[in-house]
Amino acid sequence: MTTSTNSVTIIGAGLGGLTLARVLHVHGIAATVYESDPSAAARTQGGQLDIHEEDGQRALADAGLTDQFLAIIHEGADAARVLGQDGRLLLGVPGDDSMARPEVLRGDLRQILLDSLPEGTVQWGRKVSGVRSLGGGRHEVTFTDGTTVTSNLLVGADGAWSKVRPLLSGAEPAYIGTTFVESYLHDVDRSHVATSAAVGKGAMYALAPGKGIVAHREAGDILHTYVELNRSAEWIAETDFTDPAAAATRIAAEFEGWAPELTALITDGETAPVARMIHTLPEGHSWDRLPGVTLIGDAAHLMPPSGDGANLAMYDGAELGKAIAARPEDTEAALTAYEQAMFPRSARFYEDAREIIDICLGDNAPTSFIDFFTGGPEGESA
Repeated sequence: MTTSTNSVTIIGAGLGGLTLARVLHVHGIAATVYESDPSAAARTQGGQLDIHEEDGQRALADAGLTDQFLAIIHEGADAARVLGQDGRLLLGVPGDDSMARPEVLRGDLRQILLDSLPEGTVQWGRKVSGVRSLGGGRHEVTFTDGTTVTSNLLVGADGAWSKVRPLLSGAEPAYIGTTFVESYLHDVDRSHVATSAAVGKGAMYALAPGKGIVAHREAGDILHTYVELNRSAEWIAETDFTDPAAAATRIAAEFEGWAPELTALITDGETAPVARMIHTLPEGHSWDRLPGVTLIGDAAHLMPPSGDGANLAMYDGAELGKAIAARPEDTEAALTAYEQAMFPRSARFYEDAREIIDICLGDNAPTSFIDFFTGGPEGESA
């Protein structure tokens, strides 16, 4: 077994962890990021993200990556269409190509962060098996290969099932009763013409109480679908996702009578459907200050998907990096300042995220979702 010591140890090479490493690098502070994936290309990184001017873009500016970000924007992807179950257009929102919330692919965003870091900053294939306190603000991280590192400042950027979180909190993610089933269609303008037209240039939402079909157009003539279902964990467990055809058939049955150009997003999926069960940490999740360790992103404030998660993770990373850089001789003051701002910030977004789930899948869907876009029942379609 080998042991090494780092001044800043970051667990997790997602957007939050990489933003933190980059902001530290900009300020001349070294960090090492440990990631369980064997390489940057080991798995897909998810779909389109809208990067918000007030947080995600600010974080990228702090990281000195605004120009690189502008180069990967998917123009027109902020357009949206809300359709009825029969495929009828209920609301059309044209893309405005503004910089308020431009869309990019998560994988492209992650790559510009990776490219901005010195070689060797990210250590791949380092899966954490446990973390323990050594006292005095130092922590030992043990990996599944038997090696360890000792950190003077440990940051858990390791997502929903964080291995670092138990140092600070006994909270565990809980299933909220909603699952997103993910799949893809390729070469859509040629092979899936009606479905391609239904989705349009950006995002398409076809929603009803307790269920919905959502799709985003991605670069490369791809439609990325999330079928949203309010279903019990038992219902999801009874769906055999090891048999893609059977799983697609069962999910499609929940949308019997819907327009075929919509259900084709389920039945014609060219990748095996993957169930993404939505878990969250408790509302208002926080912890008492513990020397030498903190959390960012989903590790700190896992919440329902609402378009804010990636932005908050990057913002957390940038704010923590700046706090450390501003107080290089007083780590505890830096961590205290970061957490005192992060707790109320994440609590506000958590409340909004729960509301958005209800807007999309509650008893008044899709009317509630249309009102969300238009500003109320009196709003007019764009």
